[in-house]
Amino acid sequence: MKLSRKLTMVTAALLSLSLLAAACGDDAEEAVTDDDFIVVDEGEEIQIRSLNAITGDVAFLGIPNQNAVEAAIADYGDIEGFSVSMGQGLDDLCSADGGQAAAQTIVADAQIVGVIGTSCSGAATAAAPLISEAGIVMISGSNTSPALTSDLQGTAGDNYHSGYYRTAHNDLYQGAAMAAFVYNDLGMTTAAAIHDGDPYTEGLASAFTDAFELLGGTVTGFTAVAKEDTDMVPVLTEIAAGSPEALFFPIFQPAGDFIAEQAPGVAGLENTQLLAADGLLNTDYLALSQSEGMYFSGPDVRFGTNTNQGTGKSAAQVLEDYEDNHGEAPSAPFWGHSYDATAILLEAIENNAEVNDAGQLVIDKAGIRSYITALRGYSGLIGTINCDDFGDCGSQKITIVHHTDSGDVDGGMSNVVFEYAP
Repeated sequence: MKLSRKLTMVTAALLSLSLLAAACGDDAEEAVTDDDFIVVDEGEEIQIRSLNAITGDVAFLGIPNQNAVEAAIADYGDIEGFSVSMGQGLDDLCSADGGQAAAQTIVADAQIVGVIGTSCSGAATAAAPLISEAGIVMISGSNTSPALTSDLQGTAGDNYHSGYYRTAHNDLYQGAAMAAFVYNDLGMTTAAAIHDGDPYTEGLASAFTDAFELLGGTVTGFTAVAKEDTDMVPVLTEIAAGSPEALFFPIFQPAGDFIAEQAPGVAGLENTQLLAADGLLNTDYLALSQSEGMYFSGPDVRFGTNTNQGTGKSAAQVLEDYEDNHGEAPSAPFWGHSYDATAILLEAIENNAEVNDAGQLVIDKAGIRSYITALRGYSGLIGTINCDDFGDCGSQKITIVHHTDSGDVDGGMSNVVFEYAP
């Protein structure tokens, strides 16, 4: 159910704008509007943007995110009689260069109110500074790097910027979940980790090894591969020297394909348990025979009867609509997070906008940030959403699934063997 309350600061801002214009002329009105407000003319649309990885190896993640943005816009409906447009979906390419280029396009358009994205943390590190400086917000449904928000101890991450939020979890939780599972449930006391230098993969690998050591485990190796590598034997041989019982590689395809394929053939890794994370928890990877027997960490997607308060749609209804519209289920687990991120943005816009005497919708940019920062107890598809001072808003629930049959991808994605709810 939509909230109809309007913040008094919007009314005050509109009055101040009107008085300033009357006293100083049209130039003053334009200056204040450009800096602090977005004005949508009667008959025009409110502009937001989806910035996700929609081409390349990580499109499996970005396309469901973008589809969820479109669904939430349709389900939420008009704001004060103004329709909302996502425009053309922008591609973050799951890279810093892609994120920066798309962000430059976004900030060049003064009518854009907010952004849903990026898919990848690496893209966010380059996009967030530009979007923050422009005074608008970015809410990601699948970024998980701790560097984008905080260390959960009150210290901002190296890549934190005001106006950045996410409904996805912080990987400090995911790392702790996998470490607890390996050490306590699997009973393994030695482990190694591989990343590819990306903020997401390195951050999660570090979170896992730090948590594993705190539990009393021994980290026997921590190293990196290049995203374009195909021969993993040299790195795997280095890892094998430590004889780890478990190997965690929270990376993407195609590098993840080659590690899982080649590891069993390296002396010393024949019996090592392979572990991965949500970067590989997708339908394409789970269909590979080398993925059988692996454990994967990722967000808890057992949404049950959860309903988004802004649209009134339940998770089951949104998923059914998704399958009807696209002919398949989402290929990755963050569709619900992106749907909620979009609904939150739309609710923040609605609560920080008013129609003026000229029939224009005047949107308070700073008010949107304040509204999201203060968001507590929001009912979403993913559960109850509470934003902290650094933009972490997700439910932070993590599950680990055991994938045993490449011919049963759905079964692998739903075979939960461990849950973590801080």
